[in-house]
Amino acid sequence: MKKDKVIVFDTTLRDGEQAAPASLSVDQKLRIARQLARLGVDVIEAGFPISSPGDFESVSTIAKEFKKEGPGVCGLARLVPKDIEACAKAVKPAAWPRVHTFIGTSAIHTEKKLRKSEDEVLAFIRDSVKLARRLCADVEFSAEDAGRTDIDYLCRVVETAIKAGASTINIPDTVGYTAPEQFGSIISQLFNRVPNIDKAIISVHCHNDLGMATANSLTAISHGARQVECTVNGIGERAGNAALEEVVMALKLRGDFFKVQTGVNTREIMHTSKMVREILNMPVQPNKAIVGSNAFAHSSGIHQDGVLKAKNTYEIMTPQSVGLKDNRMNLTSRSGSHIIKTRLADLGYPATDYDLQAVYAKFKALADKKGTVYDDDLVTLMEAANHDDMKDTFTLEYLNVSSGTGTVPTATVRISEDGNKITPASACGYGAVHAMTKAIDKIVGYRIKIGDFHIDAITEGQDALARVTIRASAAEGSFVGNGVSMDIVEASAFAYMDIINKIARMKKFGRKIKTVTIIDS
Repeated sequence: MKKDKVIVFDTTLRDGEQAAPASLSVDQKLRIARQLARLGVDVIEAGFPISSPGDFESVSTIAKEFKKEGPGVCGLARLVPKDIEACAKAVKPAAWPRVHTFIGTSAIHTEKKLRKSEDEVLAFIRDSVKLARRLCADVEFSAEDAGRTDIDYLCRVVETAIKAGASTINIPDTVGYTAPEQFGSIISQLFNRVPNIDKAIISVHCHNDLGMATANSLTAISHGARQVECTVNGIGERAGNAALEEVVMALKLRGDFFKVQTGVNTREIMHTSKMVREILNMPVQPNKAIVGSNAFAHSSGIHQDGVLKAKNTYEIMTPQSVGLKDNRMNLTSRSGSHIIKTRLADLGYPATDYDLQAVYAKFKALADKKGTVYDDDLVTLMEAANHDDMKDTFTLEYLNVSSGTGTVPTATVRISEDGNKITPASACGYGAVHAMTKAIDKIVGYRIKIGDFHIDAITEGQDALARVTIRASAAEGSFVGNGVSMDIVEASAFAYMDIINKIARMKKFGRKIKTVTIIDS
């Protein structure tokens, strides 16, 4: 292996799944495994085969998926013969199978959990790794809780495991206890003190209990570790693991400092992140590095002004490098007049058509009230200053929806345009709301893509009022529509008509609209 190559060992399907609200099905694991292969990870830890028949099947199925080529497929096993045998059997179909076996090595683990002496643990390691090596050519050994293991004993453990046949030695910070300098020192001492260390690859597996998993992983790499174990979105036991996207992008962006590289296709990061969060039902916080919805969003006026002039003033990486189309400028009370002018220009309104200071003053007042101002709000503010007639163009006159079990959802709508009734239209859809929007689209002829659909109950009880908020995009820009009714479908229709009228308002005043990219992150 090249000295400047870092092996990316993904344990989303093992350590990551342990923290999920529910176990994944075989099909769900296989979907994620295929995406991890597209992402370009080197090894997929697919599960813990002995833990359940379902996990054994998942590992075996993934191993068969990559029986000719693709990433290595690994399974976890305790230092117990039946664990190791089951693991070896499960991963055997893979082109690159690996058995990953482990045991606790800190005094807390050996004395309190295992209740064995250090020499007894060393004997277990020797015999178990030898067994694994007879059953599988590629064996990884982990010294669980290595971060709190006495360094003299840890050196003996590593030497023993390598002698027994382990080709990868993992040094986990199992409870996220060590600080980066301390963890780096552990790695350096192993390289300096273990006589056969050159016969194995040193790996690290860091947890995030103190928020230092990524820092510890990167520090270990700078001290010679050449495999990093991580998970997509940093999911995992307790506070999670080192986040794959953070480690990989740090190594890519700071190649001048770390002087190593991975084989990961970073443009697949966002797609992988979204798949994992959706399948495991584990959302990502907005401020999450690399993959959070705010990671490439700018709200401060100073930041927005800088990015408009030169993106690298406040962006150290491009959104495209992780699979996004572009950054996002949030219009809030912190935004400056420069971004307002730029956004209106993107929407087809040159600065000569309005008084920027007057529009900006109205924008600030609105932003203070509602937080985020959207494109349609901005256009409404600007047009209100230039036109007296801001009435809706289209009015929903009639709505009838039929849906239920065993029937095809159908909607019929009648709309008037500037008071003149239009011939009604009907449409079928996957559900009542889908049918309704298709029927409206038939009449008005707009091409609208719904990005987000949200329902809130704004009163209590079974007869509660429902507020529907729809975020959508069209060639004319991004729009937010709101509707309120005791009937959810009717509220949805009102919200959709709100968007229709905002688009009509833009068209009415004869603007040449540029396409605006809506960022979905």
